[in-house]
Amino acid sequence: MTDANRPTGPTDRTGPTEAAPEAAPATAAGTAVPATPAAPRVLPVTDVSLVVLVGTSGAGKSSFARKHFLPTQVVSSDFCRGLIADDENDQSASAEAFELLHHIVGRRLAGGRLTVVDATNVQPEARRQLIKIARDHDVLPIAIVLDVPPGVCAERNRTRPDRQLPPHVVPRQNRELRRSLRGLEREGFRKVHILRGEAEVDAAEIVTEKRYNDLRHLTGPFDIVGDIHGCRSELETLLTRLGYTVGRDAEGRPVDATHPEGRTAVFVGDLVDRGPDTPGVLRLVMGMVGAGHAVCVPGNHENKLGRAMDGRNVTVSHGLQESLDQLAAEPEEFRQEVRAFMRDLVSHYLLDGGRLVVCHAGLPEKYHGRTSGRVRSHALYGDTTGETDEYGLPVRYPWAEEYRGKALVVYGHTPVQVPGFVNNTICLDTGCVFGGSLTALRYPERELVSVEAEQEWYAPARPLTTDAPAPHEGRPLDLADVAGRRVVETSLHGRVSVREENAAAALEVMSRFALDPRLLAYLPPTMAPSATSRRPGYLEHPEEAFSGYRADGVQHVICEEKHMGSRAVVLVARDGTALERRFGIAGPGAIWTRTGRAFLSDDAVTGAVLERVRGAAEKAGIFDELETGWLLLDAELMPWSLKALELLRRQYAAVGAAAGAALPTVLAALEQAAGRGLDLGELTERQRRRAADAEAFVAAYRRYCWPTEGLAGIRLAPFQVLAAEGANLAVRPHDEHLGWIDRLVAADDHEVPLLRGTGRLLVDTSDERSIEAGIAWWEELTGAGGEGMVVKPLSSPARGRAGEGRPGGLVQPGVKVRGREYLRIIYGPDYTEYLDQLRQRFLGHKRSLALREYALGMEALDRLAAGEPLWRVHEPVFAVLALESEPVDPRL
Repeated sequence: MTDANRPTGPTDRTGPTEAAPEAAPATAAGTAVPATPAAPRVLPVTDVSLVVLVGTSGAGKSSFARKHFLPTQVVSSDFCRGLIADDENDQSASAEAFELLHHIVGRRLAGGRLTVVDATNVQPEARRQLIKIARDHDVLPIAIVLDVPPGVCAERNRTRPDRQLPPHVVPRQNRELRRSLRGLEREGFRKVHILRGEAEVDAAEIVTEKRYNDLRHLTGPFDIVGDIHGCRSELETLLTRLGYTVGRDAEGRPVDATHPEGRTAVFVGDLVDRGPDTPGVLRLVMGMVGAGHAVCVPGNHENKLGRAMDGRNVTVSHGLQESLDQLAAEPEEFRQEVRAFMRDLVSHYLLDGGRLVVCHAGLPEKYHGRTSGRVRSHALYGDTTGETDEYGLPVRYPWAEEYRGKALVVYGHTPVQVPGFVNNTICLDTGCVFGGSLTALRYPERELVSVEAEQEWYAPARPLTTDAPAPHEGRPLDLADVAGRRVVETSLHGRVSVREENAAAALEVMSRFALDPRLLAYLPPTMAPSATSRRPGYLEHPEEAFSGYRADGVQHVICEEKHMGSRAVVLVARDGTALERRFGIAGPGAIWTRTGRAFLSDDAVTGAVLERVRGAAEKAGIFDELETGWLLLDAELMPWSLKALELLRRQYAAVGAAAGAALPTVLAALEQAAGRGLDLGELTERQRRRAADAEAFVAAYRRYCWPTEGLAGIRLAPFQVLAAEGANLAVRPHDEHLGWIDRLVAADDHEVPLLRGTGRLLVDTSDERSIEAGIAWWEELTGAGGEGMVVKPLSSPARGRAGEGRPGGLVQPGVKVRGREYLRIIYGPDYTEYLDQLRQRFLGHKRSLALREYALGMEALDRLAAGEPLWRVHEPVFAVLALESEPVDPRL
């Protein structure tokens, strides 16, 4: 029995499987005979299915639906009629009402939601349309019939003030119901529950049951094994290499395998045919499944073998004869066990909370967790283009190249020589029976383990392909992945929305100015300033940062020197092929800005910077320590004028020049007027302050400018190692990052170092003396002309105090506390004259933006580390760029 027509739980059928009377006992007047209370009837309903209530008007369908289902799960024809015509009894609106009902039902089923249709549904045509909708969405249609005597229904209708039906309606509907009872299963309903009489209706209990393919509660870890095809010896070797202990029966045959760490094996089908020992493979796999040490999905070869063993007419080809001959030598009891095992295999499984899907031939996302013959066929055979290749074999449709699902799909069926991840899918059939290898995927580690075939057991119809597609092949970014309003799921901050207009702005930047998007694995988030200070003469001060984190329950924070440069992300490769393996682009790496643009216009200078970083990382042993061929660094590239030279010339230098030209003349005129006896003391003093502020303004921005030529003059100050191969390092404590950075800086032992260290100070927010030390350190930095500091929770990411039974929310990953003189650049030369007005600045939007962008950046790093396809990594990266176009005060 396939999972397209098998029940998903205990059967409860009447109709053709039950000799039932044509109607419930009734008097000559058509009223029900008083009945004794019925025993409870348990009606199993699959959790994702279409439940069709069937019964005459007045049978109690609406009351039954309210009693057993959520209001949102029930779609009523009366309610839809009311939506259309403002009158639930307006029969002239029925056509439009059912059109609306069918649309709502379709939308709910598309979303994988249990849906109940409350309508009479006594006519075959009405049911036919609902069954078609269920089939279109690959869910089970279930009928619940309320067979209530017509006299009871008529009496109920008479007592309803809002509905007076003509006398002939209920008898006509009852006749239609009678004609329908025995044919509901033939119409396509996979379960039919018939409740006869009021007592059975009242006593019924609905029990929601999971689909057979729903094993989301099994979280692994798993070892997923590719197509075996009777290669029992290679399977034993592979299981042993994976750490399993093989158990044997009295005759020494393998009948089970267990892992000391409790790992579960998962078999993707095609256990049988072509190879030397199909019974041995079946005996071992069946034993593991029976003991709960493995799960298995069917392959097309199990499907065909099972039909052949059941005596059905099949074409004996593709190694089927070998299996039949080998099984013929086995005892009849074993053959019966094999038939039952193959008959009960389910087309595919959802595992690990839905993050993993295992099937034989691959499965698009729309079929995950669905149940139909179409789903089973795709899971067993895949899809083809309708063409044949030069070997006469069907050409497989490249569904994986278009896959955009969240779940990792692991499958087999089409042999490849070397497996590789493609858009969060991977084929594990490496042609063991054809002389290739037998391969397993360790999940969640995403590690491949293979053993070579002992020999070529069966000649392939065509040679194995030389390689599977690499994860970067095809288009890593597609317009459909980023256009329009988007919602990105993040593990740290839930769903983050991106407006359509913001996505359009990001698309403009990404398509015209950014680096190759395959390299853009991360964009830094914006950073919120600390709360506004009320200290005289200060707009920002460390005490607000420390008190804010203390209020959030963060005890230990690290203060990091804020460098006088521009934010830069550095991707550096250990060798020329390291990036190609993960990102699909060979080369030394890249350096980009917060908007994804190449930081340096000169490729030679970029290459020189990357070579210095690579050499330092090699000498410091960081590549070896992290077992990686590349590193992703968050850094500041100095001087500021390297990136912002035009801004300095057009804005800051122009302001300084204007002040330098005008204010001395003004002061000279005021002094001349004062010499003639005019009382201009207050005005003159104010202009002197303005002149002093202008001089301080020029001095402030000049600290961020110095000449560079080639590599000379450039300084790079990395402060975080974001990621390495298979690892999101941004979750490590910040002092660990700074330890790596110190080693990098020390290893850059050139006469003129490129790398610069980052000063830091650990502060305990619960200790006043520690806070005072932090404030003094900031005052020393800013007093010497430094920009300020960034205060971060030592542990990352950090969550605040929980309250009212809820977990604490994400706290700011860092707040910047800028010095008084640096803020002069931001707010203008004489900003200290207007502190009262500036203190009215609103930080809420900026803080929200900082949290959302941080969560998106961490999500990108998580996906990068998990080996997910690059389009999945780019989704949150693109969202960061889109959020950057939200309107916010640029001075914050």
